[in-house]
Amino acid sequence: MDDFEREWQKMLGGELYEAAHPRFQEKLMATREALWEYNNLRPSETGRMEKILRSLLGSCGQNVHINQPVRFDYGENIHVGDNFFANFNLTILDEAPVTIGNNVFVGPNVSIITACHPLDADRRRTFDEWAEPVTIGNDVWITTGAIILPGVTIGDGAVIAAGAVVTRDVPPRTLVAGTPARPLRQLK
Repeated sequence: MDDFEREWQKMLGGELYEAAHPRFQEKLMATREALWEYNNLRPSETGRMEKILRSLLGSCGQNVHINQPVRFDYGENIHVGDNFFANFNLTILDEAPVTIGNNVFVGPNVSIITACHPLDADRRRTFDEWAEPVTIGNDVWITTGAIILPGVTIGDGAVIAAGAVVTRDVPPRTLVAGTPARPLRQLK
C-alpha cells in the first residue's frame, strides 16, 4: 500500500488525513470533469446521464434520477438505493461514505457533507481533515435547502423541513426543522 492509499483509507476510516495530497486533487479533478459533462448534457440525453452517474457512484439502484446541476467530491463513496430523486443543485461532499436508502426524495439546493476541518486555524493551514459518514434511511424526504452535516443518520420515513440544518441523528418517522434541526413531531 503506497502513501496515497494509506491516506485514502484514513479518510474513509474517519481518521485525520492529508487532504492536500496530490492524488486527492487528481481524483477530485476527474470527478469534476465527469460532472461537467453530466451537467452540460441536454436534459433529453437520459441514457448518457445514467451512464455517467453509474460510473461515478459507488453503487446505484434502479430508477435513480438526479437533476442537473449536481456536485460530488469523489462520487465513489456515495451509495444510492432504488427510486431516488434529487432536484437541482444537489451537493454531496463524500470524503466518508454517504449511504442513501430506497424511495428517497431530495429537494433543490440540498447539501450532504461528510468533511470536517479542525477548529484551530494553525491546524487548518496544514489541510489535514477527517470525515464522518452520513446514512439516510428508506422513504426519507429532504426538502428544499436542507443541510445534512457529518456523522448524521436519518431514520426511515423521516422528513427534513426546508432550510433545516441537521447536526444530529434523526429518529425514524420524525419531522425535523430549524437551525439546528429539532424534532417537531412524529409521523404516522
